[in-house]
Amino acid sequence: MSSHELVISHLTATAAGKEVLTGVNLTVKSGEVHVIMGPNGSGKSTLAHALMGRPGTVITGGSITLDGKELVGLAPHERAQAGLFLALQQPVEVPGVSVRDALVAAGVGASDIEGTLLREAAAVGLRSDLLDRPLNVDLSGGEAKRNEIVQLAALQPAIAVLDEIDSGLDVDALGAVSRRIEEATKEWNLGVLAITHFQRLLDELHADVIHVLVGGKIVKSGGPELAKELEATGYSAFQTA
Repeated sequence: MSSHELVISHLTATAAGKEVLTGVNLTVKSGEVHVIMGPNGSGKSTLAHALMGRPGTVITGGSITLDGKELVGLAPHERAQAGLFLALQQPVEVPGVSVRDALVAAGVGASDIEGTLLREAAAVGLRSDLLDRPLNVDLSGGEAKRNEIVQLAALQPAIAVLDEIDSGLDVDALGAVSRRIEEATKEWNLGVLAITHFQRLLDELHADVIHVLVGGKIVKSGGPELAKELEATGYSAFQTA
């Protein structure tokens, strides 16, 4: 399996004209699961948007490299082609475009797509008939999140950024989605940067490193036990430090 490395160095960024990221440093390697936790407004989603180049988020300093290639300044589709994948907190509906068409356009082999979609939908508990709908149109929040993981598995990117993939999922869906992501870290050496508020995601998706993001920068990193500490004590100690 190939090995990849995402390196975020001294990253600063604004959203809606306001400085949100104030100097993020983080490295994610293939096969690793890094989890970012933090209070509301700390910059978690802005970090995800900055990594993928979402319009409205402006990088004002620092660098983002994937296997040594600078991503800052590249369009979102160019970052995707470099091996980066973003699962949005609120997946976007794309009327008129099927999941199949989107994935084939992204480079998934047309001859393999049907079997891949059916297999991956079954793996995360997504009804196969929902694959016939335009991308995410009229899907529930949980169905759209499962659909994101189907796309992830079909594309097999180098690094996946998951922005609150657990939001809106019931216990069964959370288990299925988390297990598929966990399997991907072994199946094709996927590197994961997951953003979450909740310890429950980590019951299935086993983190290597937990990072605490407060005030637009990482203020502490540690092992899985850090997530349990945060759930018990909250972020007040970091916010007042």
